[in-house]
Amino acid sequence: MTEIKFCGLSRPVDIEAANELSPQYIGFVFAKKSKRYVTPEKAKELKALLRPEIKAVGVFVNESAEVIAQLLNEGVIDLAQLHGTEGKEEIAAMRALTKKPLIQAFQIKSESDITAAEESAADLILLDSGAGTGTTMDWEPLKTVKRPFFLAGGLDPVNVADAIRTCHPFAVDVSSGIETEGVKDPDKMRAFQAAVYKEA
Repeated sequence: MTEIKFCGLSRPVDIEAANELSPQYIGFVFAKKSKRYVTPEKAKELKALLRPEIKAVGVFVNESAEVIAQLLNEGVIDLAQLHGTEGKEEIAAMRALTKKPLIQAFQIKSESDITAAEESAADLILLDSGAGTGTTMDWEPLKTVKRPFFLAGGLDPVNVADAIRTCHPFAVDVSSGIETEGVKDPDKMRAFQAAVYKEA
């Protein structure tokens, strides 16, 4: 069954909705330029409200290994998602500081991007159309990806089933597609999950 990540949660009411639906993952965005940014302190408060079986992912853009490892080791997040220009050296530096899983995100614009993603030293990879642009990409080329991946980029309750049928991702990652006027919408979260599980 395809797993689900609801990303960009920032309010207690968002956590309540996630707890009701019980996706495998939720995401906290620690990139300060994002409208979904949460402070480490806020993330800690929200994590305390989250059902323990739901894994919290921290989303970072070129953050220091020390900051990421501290949040992982303190249990504020369970996995780190790297959305910057991190390479093998940065991933190795993080591995020296924490045993927690790392997800490396790749913007897929060509076959070479797919190759780079498959060669990533991270535990998991995420394939995205862009950095939070809310637009989809051509899913056909992803059929050839040989390792499990999170699929992100413009997914919503209407198109997610088609995405799953086309490229069979390990997990689907959604943020703007479950929002109304910039905030998480429990009805859209419910509809998204129903569409994913219908494909199970």
